[in-house]
Amino acid sequence: MEELAHHDVKYGRHRVRRSYARISEVLELPNLIEIQTDSYQWFLDEGIREMFKDISPIEDHTGNLSLEFLDYELHAPKYNIQEARNHDANYAAPIYVKMRLVNKETGEVKDQEVFFGDFPLMTEMGTFIINGAERVIVSQLVRSPGAYFHDRPDKNGKQLYGSTLIPNRGAWLEYETDSKDISYVRIDRTRKIPLTVLVRALGFGSDDLIQEIFGDSETLRLTLDKDVHKRMDESRTEEALKDIYDRLRPGEPKTAESSRNLLTARFFDPRRYDLAAVGRYKVNKKLNLKTRLLHQTIAENLVDPETGEIVVEKGTVLERDVMEKVVEVLEKGANLFT
Repeated sequence: MEELAHHDVKYGRHRVRRSYARISEVLELPNLIEIQTDSYQWFLDEGIREMFKDISPIEDHTGNLSLEFLDYELHAPKYNIQEARNHDANYAAPIYVKMRLVNKETGEVKDQEVFFGDFPLMTEMGTFIINGAERVIVSQLVRSPGAYFHDRPDKNGKQLYGSTLIPNRGAWLEYETDSKDISYVRIDRTRKIPLTVLVRALGFGSDDLIQEIFGDSETLRLTLDKDVHKRMDESRTEEALKDIYDRLRPGEPKTAESSRNLLTARFFDPRRYDLAAVGRYKVNKKLNLKTRLLHQTIAENLVDPETGEIVVEKGTVLERDVMEKVVEVLEKGANLFT
């Protein structure tokens, strides 16, 4: 019997199948598993290092001891894939982390390689071997960091507006208007407060200063009327800080200093709040910062987050040539000024 004409078609990296189709494939079938395997390989090569960089160094509450993560190394796995299946074991590699403990009082420095545990390895098929069984990890869908805007009608048909600022790490900020045109904000899904309370807590205490920053509008005037000065023995900034502290830490004793420290930790500590490069890019794009910053004067030195170099000095007028440098640094995720 005469053999039918055929040709070989490659599926993925290693699998080849015989095709008897008369019409050849228009496009080569991509390796769909490659999305998983390449992503996990990036995590092994770079992602773990970035994670250690985010939390290093760790200091004790006195600030005398500092623990740094220097490097890591994955050793050879105890079992290969087939052996892990046969022994009902995990296909994993031991991970060792080189750490440095610094005593700032004595100047003593101690380096040591520490065993962190067995790190699961992904097979070429995008699976893991756990207790001898092949498992697939289904990743959770997470909304990308950035600013999201929306509108919806209330029960009377009046259009209400809102926005959500989602960071890569940290507290969500949700802004909304109500049927009376008052603007509110929620911090990490807590009870809403007038938007001007958050603005005052950031240091812009007086009504005149807030109107100077945001411009005069009916919505702002109504929001300011809602945000009344309740404790006359305190400044508006201190009062606002304590109001926010009440929402985030209800029932705990509060002072102006503890309230200020909490707000600083929530939004100005890169380890606790970070938009990441994607979020920063999307926020800058939606707010059109490149155009709005043109011809403005920079209030503080702008520092490159990677090198620590001062890119633009305080007092510089942002002309077009300077703006290119500013945009480049902002896209890297700069959030620190010195």
